[in-house]
Order: sequence, then structure tokens, then C-alpha cells
Amino acid sequence: MSGAYETAHPHPDGDSTVARLALTAAEQGYDGLVVRTHADGEAESYDPTAIGERYGLDVVAGVEIRAADRGRVASAIGTERDRRTVVCVHGGEHNRLACEDPRVDVLAHPMADGDVNHVLANAAADNGVRLEFDFGPVLRTTGGERVRALRGLRKLREIVTACDAPYVVSADARSHLHLRAPRELVAVGEQIGFTREQVESGLAEWGRLAERNRERASDSFIEPGVRRGRYEEDD
Repeated sequence: MSGAYETAHPHPDGDSTVARLALTAAEQGYDGLVVRTHADGEAESYDPTAIGERYGLDVVAGVEIRAADRGRVASAIGTERDRRTVVCVHGGEHNRLACEDPRVDVLAHPMADGDVNHVLANAAADNGVRLEFDFGPVLRTTGGERVRALRGLRKLREIVTACDAPYVVSADARSHLHLRAPRELVAVGEQIGFTREQVESGLAEWGRLAERNRERASDSFIEPGVRRGRYEEDD
């Protein structure tokens, strides 16, 4: 599947280095890997360009912001927006804050510790915040926890579809052993009510986000559709 990206939490959030995750993602046929270390942890130092060149895929520097205090989350969004290519906010009690902030790219696993309704989905659509369909709990849990995860995914799918909200798909890996090939995630998605096209689009959306954000960070970007030409100067 062309254009598929996956995301992962490397050490110390998870058990694998960025390089090991990138190697496995490349072997499984991904075109890119978004690194999403939690902002409140000590991040592993890595060179995304060097690792990407070594394994033949696009390694994207990302972050997942989590904090108990709303003010700290809002402050971290501003700080990380200038430092990272993809900015995610850990889902839960700050779902509304994330959906209402256009600086946020992705509301990560919003159903795990929180909830999403039509009001939040409409806000996410208005602000371009992608809601994440996290297949991780379906792949890695059993019993009641897995049942709750399935229920949450189905509810989120219905709301996202009704509101035409943007979304991404991932397995939210915390080890290279958690990574699954795109075709496997498509198969899982189809078993729980997603279409192949929905899963493929959700995996590709990470790459589209990275491309858009890199363009916006470039010196030539002024605003969507407007670039700085050879005769324009900064004010």
C-alpha cells in the first residue's frame, strides 16, 4: 500500500529505539514513521534524516503532549508547534481543548480516557484536528478491555462519518513488536466495520500532515496558497 505511515512511541515511552522501529516499519512496507514521544518524558535523541536514509523511509519528528493541567497543555502546544513536525495531544480530559486549537494536528486515542461527541467532532473539523482511530487496544488486549475499545472505535467512526471530521489510523506501537503491516490493519479495520479505503486513508493522512507542516515551516511559506517570491522581503 503506497503512502502508508505508522506512528510509534520509542524508548523511553516504549521498549524500542527509533532506529529499530524504523527498520521494522520499512520491512513491513510503510513509507514513513511518525515518532510521538510524550512531551513530559525524557526523549531519546535521534536524527530523523539519518535514520530515514538508512532504512529508506520518511522519519517524522512528532510529539504527544500530556499533562494534568489545562494550562500546561496549552503552553506545550505553543512550544512544541515550533519544534516538531507533527503535534498530537493525549486524549482524555483535554479532548475539547485539543479539538478547538488549530495548532494541534491530532487528538490521540480520544476514546481511551475520554469521550467524543458531535460538538467536539465538529470543532475538530472546523480546526483541522485529526481524530485518531487507535487500533492498538484491539490488537493487544483481551476481555472487557478489548470490548470497550471496540465499542469506542465504533462510536467514534459513526461520529467522524456524520461530521465529516478528519482522522488518522494507527496501532500506536510502543515496541517494534507492536507494529503491524498496513494490510493487517486494513484486515482488522474491516472486521470492526471500517472500509479498506477508510483505513488506507487514515494511514496516509500522517504523511499528508507531515508534508503540509514541512511546507508551512519553510521560509517560502506565507499562508495557504501564498509563497514568498524572489522580490518579496520580510517586513
